[in-house]
Amino acid sequence: MSTIVKSSIDDQELIVERRRQFVTAATALFSRNSYDATTMKEISKQAGFSAGLIYSYVETKEDMLFLVLQNILDSYRSEIPKSLENVTGSIERFCGAVRAYCQVVDANAEATLLAYRATKYLNSERKAEIKNMELETNQLVADCARACVDEGYFRPINIDLLSYHAVMMAHGWALKRWAFIKTMTLEQYIGETLDFLLHGAMTEAGWKYLQDQK
Repeated sequence: MSTIVKSSIDDQELIVERRRQFVTAATALFSRNSYDATTMKEISKQAGFSAGLIYSYVETKEDMLFLVLQNILDSYRSEIPKSLENVTGSIERFCGAVRAYCQVVDANAEATLLAYRATKYLNSERKAEIKNMELETNQLVADCARACVDEGYFRPINIDLLSYHAVMMAHGWALKRWAFIKTMTLEQYIGETLDFLLHGAMTEAGWKYLQDQK
Protein backbone atom coordinates (compact mmCIF):
# COMPACT_ATOMS: atom_id res chain seq x y z
CA MET A 1 0.00 0.00 0.00
CA SER A 2 1.37 3.43 -0.90
CA THR A 3 2.14 5.81 1.95
CA ILE A 4 0.76 8.66 -0.17
CA VAL A 5 -2.53 9.93 1.25
CA LYS A 6 -4.97 10.35 -1.62
CA SER A 7 -7.52 13.13 -2.05
CA SER A 8 -10.36 13.71 -4.49
CA ILE A 9 -9.69 17.47 -4.36
CA ASP A 10 -7.39 19.09 -6.94
CA ASP A 11 -6.72 22.37 -5.13
CA GLN A 12 -3.41 21.72 -3.31
CA GLU A 13 -3.64 24.77 -1.06
CA LEU A 14 -7.11 23.73 0.05
CA ILE A 15 -5.89 20.18 0.71
CA VAL A 16 -3.11 21.51 2.96
CA GLU A 17 -5.49 23.80 4.87
CA ARG A 18 -8.26 21.25 5.35
CA ARG A 19 -5.85 18.49 6.36
CA ARG A 20 -4.30 20.86 8.88
CA GLN A 21 -7.76 21.34 10.40
CA PHE A 22 -8.48 17.62 10.38
CA VAL A 23 -5.09 16.83 11.93
CA THR A 24 -5.80 19.22 14.80
CA ALA A 25 -9.20 17.64 15.37
CA ALA A 26 -7.93 14.08 15.05
CA THR A 27 -5.04 14.68 17.46
CA ALA A 28 -7.45 15.91 20.13
CA LEU A 29 -9.94 13.08 19.63
CA PHE A 30 -7.37 10.27 19.31
CA SER A 31 -5.69 11.53 22.47
CA ARG A 32 -8.91 11.91 24.45
CA ASN A 33 -10.94 8.94 23.24
CA SER A 34 -8.27 6.63 21.74
CA TYR A 35 -7.69 5.80 18.08
CA ASP A 36 -10.03 2.81 18.18
CA ALA A 37 -12.95 4.70 19.72
CA THR A 38 -12.77 7.71 17.39
CA THR A 39 -14.77 7.78 14.16
CA MET A 40 -14.11 9.69 10.97
CA LYS A 41 -17.51 11.37 11.40
CA GLU A 42 -16.42 12.69 14.79
CA ILE A 43 -13.15 14.03 13.38
CA SER A 44 -14.95 15.87 10.57
CA LYS A 45 -17.49 17.39 12.98
CA GLN A 46 -14.76 18.33 15.48
CA ALA A 47 -13.00 20.20 12.67
CA GLY A 48 -16.23 22.10 11.99
CA PHE A 49 -17.36 20.37 8.82
CA SER A 50 -20.12 18.04 7.69
CA ALA A 51 -19.71 14.40 8.63
CA GLY A 52 -18.71 13.20 5.17
CA LEU A 53 -16.40 16.02 4.04
CA ILE A 54 -13.32 14.39 5.51
CA TYR A 55 -13.47 11.65 2.85
CA SER A 56 -12.68 14.24 0.18
CA TYR A 57 -9.26 14.74 1.78
CA VAL A 58 -8.38 11.28 3.16
CA GLU A 59 -9.73 7.82 2.44
CA THR A 60 -9.36 6.01 5.77
CA LYS A 61 -8.84 6.59 9.48
CA GLU A 62 -5.36 5.15 9.07
CA ASP A 63 -4.66 7.94 6.56
CA MET A 64 -5.66 10.40 9.26
CA LEU A 65 -3.41 8.83 11.88
CA PHE A 66 -0.49 8.83 9.45
CA LEU A 67 -1.00 12.56 8.80
CA VAL A 68 -1.10 13.27 12.54
CA LEU A 69 2.21 11.50 13.13
CA GLN A 70 3.75 12.96 9.99
CA ASN A 71 2.79 16.43 11.16
CA ILE A 72 4.81 16.30 14.36
CA LEU A 73 7.87 14.88 12.58
CA ASP A 74 7.58 17.64 9.98
CA SER A 75 7.61 20.11 12.87
CA TYR A 76 10.97 18.77 14.04
CA ARG A 77 12.37 18.89 10.51
CA SER A 78 11.35 22.52 10.09
CA GLU A 79 11.82 23.99 13.57
CA ILE A 80 15.25 22.53 14.42
CA PRO A 81 17.01 23.98 11.33
CA LYS A 82 15.16 27.27 11.87
CA SER A 83 16.47 27.46 15.43
CA LEU A 84 20.04 27.01 14.19
CA GLU A 85 19.99 29.82 11.64
CA ASN A 86 22.90 32.21 12.32
CA VAL A 87 24.23 29.95 15.10
CA THR A 88 27.86 29.09 14.32
CA GLY A 89 29.45 27.48 17.40
CA SER A 90 29.18 23.68 17.44
CA ILE A 91 28.25 23.44 21.13
CA GLU A 92 25.70 26.23 20.73
CA ARG A 93 24.23 24.42 17.73
CA PHE A 94 23.94 21.16 19.67
CA CYS A 95 22.23 22.94 22.57
CA GLY A 96 19.98 24.80 20.13
CA ALA A 97 18.91 21.58 18.44
CA VAL A 98 18.04 19.92 21.75
CA ARG A 99 16.20 23.03 22.90
CA ALA A 100 14.16 23.17 19.68
CA TYR A 101 13.31 19.47 19.97
CA CYS A 102 11.99 20.00 23.52
CA GLN A 103 9.99 23.04 22.42
CA VAL A 104 8.36 21.13 19.56
CA VAL A 105 7.49 18.32 21.98
CA ASP A 106 5.92 20.86 24.33
CA ALA A 107 3.87 22.38 21.51
CA ASN A 108 2.76 18.92 20.35
CA ALA A 109 2.52 17.02 23.62
CA GLU A 110 -0.71 15.21 22.73
CA ALA A 111 0.66 14.07 19.37
CA THR A 112 3.90 12.93 21.00
CA LEU A 113 2.00 10.72 23.43
CA LEU A 114 -0.22 9.51 20.61
CA ALA A 115 2.81 8.39 18.61
CA TYR A 116 3.78 6.02 21.43
CA ARG A 117 0.28 4.56 21.68
CA ALA A 118 -1.03 4.48 18.12
CA THR A 119 1.84 3.84 15.68
CA LYS A 120 0.98 0.14 15.97
CA TYR A 121 -2.22 0.79 14.00
CA LEU A 122 -0.29 1.76 10.85
CA ASN A 123 0.48 -0.80 8.17
CA SER A 124 4.09 -1.97 7.86
CA GLU A 125 4.98 0.42 5.03
CA ARG A 126 3.71 3.43 6.89
CA LYS A 127 5.45 2.34 10.09
CA ALA A 128 8.66 2.16 8.08
CA GLU A 129 8.14 5.67 6.71
CA ILE A 130 7.49 7.09 10.18
CA LYS A 131 10.68 5.39 11.41
CA ASN A 132 12.65 6.85 8.50
CA MET A 133 11.29 10.32 9.25
CA GLU A 134 12.28 9.88 12.89
CA LEU A 135 15.81 8.93 11.84
CA GLU A 136 15.98 12.07 9.70
CA THR A 137 14.98 14.28 12.63
CA ASN A 138 17.41 12.53 14.98
CA GLN A 139 20.13 13.15 12.42
CA LEU A 140 19.66 16.89 12.92
CA VAL A 141 20.79 16.44 16.53
CA ALA A 142 23.45 13.87 15.63
CA ASP A 143 25.07 16.18 13.06
CA CYS A 144 25.47 18.87 15.72
CA ALA A 145 26.95 16.37 18.17
CA ARG A 146 29.37 15.05 15.54
CA ALA A 147 30.66 18.56 14.89
CA CYS A 148 31.39 18.88 18.63
CA VAL A 149 33.36 15.63 18.55
CA ASP A 150 35.27 16.69 15.43
CA GLU A 151 36.29 19.95 17.09
CA GLY A 152 37.40 18.19 20.28
CA TYR A 153 34.64 19.67 22.46
CA PHE A 154 32.92 16.30 22.96
CA ARG A 155 34.85 13.15 23.76
CA PRO A 156 34.73 10.31 21.19
CA ILE A 157 31.25 9.05 21.87
CA ASN A 158 28.53 6.94 20.26
CA ILE A 159 26.77 9.70 18.33
CA ASP A 160 23.62 7.70 17.68
CA LEU A 161 23.29 6.83 21.35
CA LEU A 162 23.82 10.44 22.41
CA SER A 163 21.25 11.74 19.92
CA TYR A 164 18.70 9.16 21.06
CA HIS A 165 19.31 10.10 24.68
CA ALA A 166 18.60 13.72 23.70
CA VAL A 167 15.43 12.74 21.84
CA MET A 168 14.14 10.51 24.64
CA MET A 169 14.77 13.22 27.21
CA ALA A 170 12.83 15.65 25.01
CA HIS A 171 9.98 13.14 24.74
CA GLY A 172 10.12 12.77 28.52
CA TRP A 173 8.63 16.24 28.87
CA ALA A 174 5.44 15.02 27.18
CA LEU A 175 5.45 11.56 28.75
CA LYS A 176 5.88 12.80 32.34
CA ARG A 177 4.88 16.44 32.08
CA TRP A 178 2.09 15.80 34.60
CA ALA A 179 4.82 15.28 37.20
CA PHE A 180 7.48 17.73 35.98
CA ILE A 181 5.18 20.76 35.82
CA LYS A 182 4.71 20.53 39.57
CA THR A 183 8.37 21.38 40.15
CA MET A 184 9.79 23.07 37.04
CA THR A 185 9.10 25.08 33.91
CA LEU A 186 9.90 23.93 30.38
CA GLU A 187 12.98 26.17 30.38
CA GLN A 188 14.21 24.60 33.60
CA TYR A 189 13.62 21.14 32.15
CA ILE A 190 15.60 22.03 29.04
CA GLY A 191 18.41 23.43 31.19
CA GLU A 192 18.59 20.25 33.28
CA THR A 193 18.46 18.09 30.15
CA LEU A 194 21.37 19.97 28.57
CA ASP A 195 23.30 19.79 31.83
CA PHE A 196 22.98 15.98 31.86
CA LEU A 197 23.96 15.64 28.22
CA LEU A 198 26.90 18.05 28.32
CA HIS A 199 28.37 16.55 31.48
CA GLY A 200 28.28 13.15 29.81
CA ALA A 201 29.97 14.29 26.62
CA MET A 202 32.13 17.39 27.10
CA THR A 203 35.92 17.48 27.18
CA GLU A 204 38.06 19.99 29.07
CA ALA A 205 38.41 21.88 25.80
CA GLY A 206 34.65 22.06 25.52
CA TRP A 207 34.24 23.47 29.03
CA LYS A 208 37.03 25.97 28.38
CA TYR A 209 35.30 27.06 25.17
CA LEU A 210 32.04 27.71 27.05
CA GLN A 211 33.85 29.57 29.80
CA ASP A 212 35.55 31.79 27.22
CA GLN A 213 32.15 32.70 25.73
CA LYS A 214 30.93 34.21 28.99
